[in-house]
Amino acid sequence: NMPPKGDPTKPVTVVLRVVGGVSGNPASIAPKVGPLGLSPKKIADDVAKATKDWPGIKVPVKLVVLNRQATIEIVPSAAALVVRALNEPKVDVPKGTPIFHK
Repeated sequence: NMPPKGDPTKPVTVVLRVVGGVSGNPASIAPKVGPLGLSPKKIADDVAKATKDWPGIKVPVKLVVLNRQATIEIVPSAAALVVRALNEPKVDVPKGTPIFHK
């Protein structure tokens, strides 16, 4: 027996943590947005567009879904704001390599 489908006129809030500016893996969002009748691929691309001001920083994103339309809202955590304020350069180093800050 399947659970009842949600009421499309009632807003549903989904919170995700994504790396800014990167189109995440749609498979990781699918279980959250699939039952709401949304395309995970489209949501992943929209989130990437919305977070392009936060390149490489993990930011919490709030999706408010109403009538199968998702509104994306960035809710920066304290950690994300600190990392952004420090203006650390984006570094691609293998994991386990120590980074010495100036």
